[in-house]
Amino acid sequence: MDGAPVDLSFKNISSLTDAWTEEPSSGLRPLQRNSEMKYLSCSLRLNNNIITDLYDLQKTVCHFLAEPSHLAWLDLSFNKITHVDPVLGELRALRVLYLHGNNIFIMSEVDRLGVLPHLHSITLHGNAIETNKAYRNRVISVLPQLKMMDFSAVTRQERVLAQIWHHCGRSNKETLKQ
Repeated sequence: MDGAPVDLSFKNISSLTDAWTEEPSSGLRPLQRNSEMKYLSCSLRLNNNIITDLYDLQKTVCHFLAEPSHLAWLDLSFNKITHVDPVLGELRALRVLYLHGNNIFIMSEVDRLGVLPHLHSITLHGNAIETNKAYRNRVISVLPQLKMMDFSAVTRQERVLAQIWHHCGRSNKETLKQ
């Protein structure tokens, strides 16, 4: 079930329930549907809209995809998202997540993605958190299985540095508490 992505990009969608009335754009590969008229795809593109929150994300995924639990690729780039919603942690099969070009400004919100066991590629550049000096180390330490971050390969050296950074940060916090 590796069909074409369900493409709802550039639709001026502000709330995910608005997406339900939209017809996905047709790409190079035609979208296939099952008997219930749901798409045989594991990819959903909601990029370049004006989405501010992900409140109805699960319902939206279920509305469009024949196998919502198989969602592996989600593009939410270039929206107005300010928080990494816990609902993203429910997408257990997610492998690729694009969140670049949004308004995420609290670094610790990335920690919510640590529950995604298969997430190997993420984009977060173009958010306010990118200006944090520890940005890349923090993301890699929270998501040690990452292979790509911001369209750049995660190196073995970066993994080691992120582990050291994480360990030193935890030790410093424990020292400060005493």
